[in-house]
Formats: sequence, C-alpha cells, structure tokens
Amino acid sequence: MRVAFVGKGGSGKTTLSALFSRHLARSGAPVVAIDGDINQHLAYALGLHEDELFTAPPLSARTGEIKDYLRGTNPRIPSRAAMVKTTPPGRGSRLLRPLGDDEIHAHHVQEVAGVALMVTGAFDESDLGVACYHSKLGAVELYLNHLVDGPGEYVVVDMTAGADAFASGLFTRFDMTFLVVEPTRKSVSVYRQYRDHSAEFGIPVAVVGNKVTGEDDLTFLREHVGDDLVAHCEQSSFVRAQEQGRTPGELEPHNARTLERLREAVDARPKDWAAFQRHAVEFHLRNATAWANEATGRDLTAQVDPDFEHGPAALAAFA
Repeated sequence: MRVAFVGKGGSGKTTLSALFSRHLARSGAPVVAIDGDINQHLAYALGLHEDELFTAPPLSARTGEIKDYLRGTNPRIPSRAAMVKTTPPGRGSRLLRPLGDDEIHAHHVQEVAGVALMVTGAFDESDLGVACYHSKLGAVELYLNHLVDGPGEYVVVDMTAGADAFASGLFTRFDMTFLVVEPTRKSVSVYRQYRDHSAEFGIPVAVVGNKVTGEDDLTFLREHVGDDLVAHCEQSSFVRAQEQGRTPGELEPHNARTLERLREAVDARPKDWAAFQRHAVEFHLRNATAWANEATGRDLTAQVDPDFEHGPAALAAFA
C-alpha cells in the first residue's frame, strides 16, 4: 500500500512519516520510505545522526538510468528521451516490487533506523532560478507508476508542503493520503484545499491531528474536519528529545496507538488497480497535450498500451 503524508509546512508531516515508517518496520513489515519534500529531512527524522551522511544517490540524480531500466523492451518507448515522468507502463516495461531485487532499489536504498529509505534529492546551485521541485519528483512518479505492491507491503512518501502536490498527478499515486492538520485556522485551510482538489478525482483524504494539547484542540479539529479525522497525536516529549539530539525514551502510549490506528486505516483501504491505471493514463494524456508532445517532438499519447492492466497479473504476465 502506498501512503502519502501531506500538510502545511511545519505541521509535522515529516515527523509522522518517520514515526509511521519506523512503526511498520519494527513490526517486521516490508517498508520503503521516500523523502519527496524539498526540505530533505526525513533521514534525520528517522534517526540518522547530524554528523552522518545519507550516501545513497538521490533518485533525481539518475533519472535517465531509471527510465532506461523501467522502459525495458516496451516498443512504445524507444528511448529514455521519449519517456516522461507520467509515461505509464505497458507490455515489455519492467515492473517493481517493494524492496525487490532490481537496479533501482539496489542503487538508491540506504537503511536508516531499520527503514529502507530513498530520497529525491535537494536543490543544488544549478537548479536555482531555473527549475521547480517537480523536476526532482519525476523519478518518484515513475517509480510509483511501475510499482506492484501487495497487502502488508508499504511505501511511505513524505510529500512537499502545502497544496503543491496538486501541480502534478503524483497525488493520485497513493492508496491512502494522510493530511497532517494542526488545530489552527491556517492548517485547516490547507486541509480544505486538499479535500476539494482530491474530491475532483475521487481521492479520499484522511486527517491526522497533530500537536494536540487538550480537549479544546480536539474539539476544534472535530468541528472543522468532521469525520475525516481518523486519529490524533498529542504533544510529544519523545519527538522533542529526538529533535534536540537527545536520546528519547519510549513514544507516548497515546501516540503509539495513533500509529497503529493509521496502519489499520491503510490496511482497510481496498486496492483499486483499475482506478490507479485510469488515473495514470488520464494524467499522462493531460501532460502529453500540455507540454510533453512539444518537448519530446513525439505524440506521447501513443505510449498508452490499451491492453495493459496494472497489478499482480501484469507482474506475472510481463515479468
């Protein structure tokens, strides 16, 4: 199951992404965490020491090689230059399994605190003033487009802050989107943006309240997000100790139970491969018309394989 954590900057989505990933990994579940935020802090939130370096190459540094690997022998994609971030898989494409024995996981995964982590990569000097962060996220979209994940397998993505995720079709790549909401008007306004944009495409959003200090905060959240609130986290001395570089004790019992509720919500979500493929095709056709045909000099609408059905059957048939 693919899980995204989104929310207003400073709401705690990176912290919750890390806590949830570690919770899953400690249970023995296969989990891949991906840092898809412009501020690349997930490794340190997971527990990487400030003096340590994340040494696995970022996904965005090898987008060309990733394209070459994923297109495989798909005759609709003759070269990496003909492949864009939205290009959907078809017959002949290489499909991925979470933590599978493949080139992408072998090159880009580094274990941090028991969690397999991949990162998109931060801005560097060559990007300043000439690129947007969506150029980095293209490799994540390709990865998720070609991934076949099953029950009890998890990919957790810490997304960019605010409503910026809607600038691409990446927001449709998840089985569950957790919107981290603080008990403030600003945070609730971001929730409303996500809720309204997601509703246009039938993408449900579940709210995780964060930094709740008492019943007044909880009442505020219930009044503004209603039944979308699935769980909440209380102010955490465990998190504060970790953020200050001190050795934390155990996560507070209430917050530990919240992580388990989030897992239960993910596991209860039915996997809809037909909707996943439908959204992938829809956004690819949109992008082809809007910019990709002109950028590549090709009609990229022809990359859609009408006989391809995503999911476990495709993995078995085209492996």
